[in-house]
Amino acid sequence: MDSSRPAGSALDLAAPVGQGEGGNADSGGARSRRQVRGLDGLRGLAALYVVLFHCWLYTFPGYPRSSAPPWLGGLMFGRLAVVFFLVLSGFSLAISPARHGWRPAGIGEFLRRRAWRILPPYWAALAMSLLISWFVVPASHFGPPTGATVVVYGLVAQDVVTAPTPNGAFWSIGVEAELYLLFPLLLFVRRRWGAVLLAGCVTLPVIAWGLTAAGANPVEGDNWLAPHLAPVFAAGVLGAGVVTASDRVRRLPWGWLAVLAALPVLALCAVRGSVWTVHHYFWIDLAVAPAMTMLLAAVATGRPALLVRLLTARPVHGLGGFSYSLYLIHLPIVLAVIRRIAPHFVAPGLPTFWFTLTVGLPGSILGAWLFSKVFEIPFKRNRSWQAFAAARSAR
Repeated sequence: MDSSRPAGSALDLAAPVGQGEGGNADSGGARSRRQVRGLDGLRGLAALYVVLFHCWLYTFPGYPRSSAPPWLGGLMFGRLAVVFFLVLSGFSLAISPARHGWRPAGIGEFLRRRAWRILPPYWAALAMSLLISWFVVPASHFGPPTGATVVVYGLVAQDVVTAPTPNGAFWSIGVEAELYLLFPLLLFVRRRWGAVLLAGCVTLPVIAWGLTAAGANPVEGDNWLAPHLAPVFAAGVLGAGVVTASDRVRRLPWGWLAVLAALPVLALCAVRGSVWTVHHYFWIDLAVAPAMTMLLAAVATGRPALLVRLLTARPVHGLGGFSYSLYLIHLPIVLAVIRRIAPHFVAPGLPTFWFTLTVGLPGSILGAWLFSKVFEIPFKRNRSWQAFAAARSAR
């Protein structure tokens, strides 16, 4: 198992998506973006948690039996962040189709728009990660990136083919790319046969697979994670139905239902401890996805109002605007601070952790903001090369 992705692993986060991008028309997507407030804020907070997780992970050795002080134990659940991002990805993509009878735009157009949104910043981050991994600090104990790394990660095939990683965060990009291919089929099943059958078709085979594994607990490798994580993505797709649900359904206390659904899972993790939790993420992922879906339903229906105000506050919303860039480039920066800079100034352990929060965290945020200005935001604003040309002519 790659040390940069322990126990199958950290949220090394799933790529964020624009609300409504799976829909029939740009106007539908724009309408969804205006009406579903708070999703970018959730992305921003989740991305910030991922950075904190990696500051903790690489400062204190021994994961999942970490040598960190117990009061930092709340930073260990990076894996659950990737689950949240996948639920949020399915939810965001399905908003516009849900408003249009679960009918997407053409499959080819959907995939083109996803590639346009995801790949340019990913490839730029890949180039940056390769350079840092070759010349500054390795990203993997398997050694520096190779020619296979360039090919596999360049083709976003890391969930299918194993190669030394240039950036431990990139594993989930491969998973998400595979789930994009599944998305039109999920919409077809939801439109044709309904939500219950979709949930069963995606979830029951995964549960059956898990129960037939040794000890009824599958051991995850470095890739082939998309089949296991498909149900959490589908949970988000199903949750998007709340945007067109009846008033009676929308008035349900989704926030409290999310808390009630999450409490048993969190209590089990707390009682059994970090080692057990990490070794049972296969089941924890499936168990926590409903609570995450309910949280998104709560935000989509505007309740609780205090949470929505927090998520739409300028700092949180702004962080969400470049959360994909933050996810893509933070880990090489954090590793460079911990392994190349901190040893010259502070002792290992807690002093290194505080040093990393002081230097690596703001460095990652500032670097991601600048990175997004060049490699992410232009591709969000201009949906094709023709749009780029038109914008340039207008300027």
